[in-house]
Amino acid sequence: MHDISDLELRGIPGVFVASQEFVTAAEAQSKSLGYSAMARVFTPHPIQDRTDDEMRAYADAAFDDIVAQVTAG
Repeated sequence: MHDISDLELRGIPGVFVASQEFVTAAEAQSKSLGYSAMARVFTPHPIQDRTDDEMRAYADAAFDDIVAQVTAG
């Protein structure tokens, strides 16, 4: 989250990506960083026990949302 905030403050588009378990934490942290409008995309949770194929499927499913967020505005 800090890296995305830093990129955005320097005018470089970024998107925070995490699993759905971290929605509430991401909202709280982005507000505390003073950047509540930070672009974010969430994937299914958990991810730590997913196979490589499952992780590729998660990435493929999130790709369009990530591109849309990074090119918005």
